[in-house]
Amino acid sequence: MNDTTIACIFDLDGVLVDTAVYHYQAWKKLANSLGFDFTEAQNEQLKGVNRMRSLDMILNWGGVEKTAAEKEELATLKNSWYVDMISKMTVSEVLPGSLQLLTALHTHGIKIALGSASKNSGLILERTQLTHFFDAIVDGNAVTSSKPDPEVFIKGAELLGAAPADCIVFEDAAAGVQAAIAAKMAVVGIGEAVNLPGADQISKDLSAISVDGLIQLVKDKKGKA
Repeated sequence: MNDTTIACIFDLDGVLVDTAVYHYQAWKKLANSLGFDFTEAQNEQLKGVNRMRSLDMILNWGGVEKTAAEKEELATLKNSWYVDMISKMTVSEVLPGSLQLLTALHTHGIKIALGSASKNSGLILERTQLTHFFDAIVDGNAVTSSKPDPEVFIKGAELLGAAPADCIVFEDAAAGVQAAIAAKMAVVGIGEAVNLPGADQISKDLSAISVDGLIQLVKDKKGKA
C-alpha cells in the first residue's frame, strides 16, 4: 500500500504524550528536598536531555555538589517518583492528533519507530495503549549518546530498514531537531517555531499532519538535495 517509501520516527515526550509535567514534578520534588527550587522555565531546558545530564544541570542551578555515587542515588530516587506518576497514566493523556496519525501511517503500511531519550518508554506506551503501532523502539536503554547526537534516530532507521533520506522525525525539542538534521533526516517540529530552529515544518500538534503531506515533504527535501 505504501507506494512512496517513507519511514517515521517519533519522539515520545511532548509529541505523542505529555510526560513533561511528571518530569517537572519529580525534578522539583528532588530540588526541594535538596533545599532549592526548580522552575518550569528550567524544565524546558531539559527537554530531550538524558537523566544524568539533567541532574547535573539541576545541581548546577542549585549550587549543589554531589559525588558520582550520590548522583546515582538521586537519579534513582527521582526516577522512582516519576515512574510512580506515569504508572497512573491513561489513554486520555495521548496528545491531539497522535492516535489519528499513527493509525493513518499504519493503514498505509508506513514503518514507525520510537526515538526517545526516555528509559521508561515501554511503560508509557503500554499505559497509553500505543505500543502496537511501533515496528521498532529505540529509547534511553538502547543508546549511549543523547540528543543532539543522532544515534537514536540512526538506530531507528536501521531497525526499520530505511535510508535516512526517507525518514521523517517528529520532535518537540531543539536538541532533537539538531539530532535529526545530523542524521540527514526530514524533521517536523511540534510546538513553537522559535524553539525549533532548523525544522523543515512546524505544527502545534500532530492533528494537522497528513500522510500525503509527509510523502510530499520527503520528495521536496530530496529535490533540494
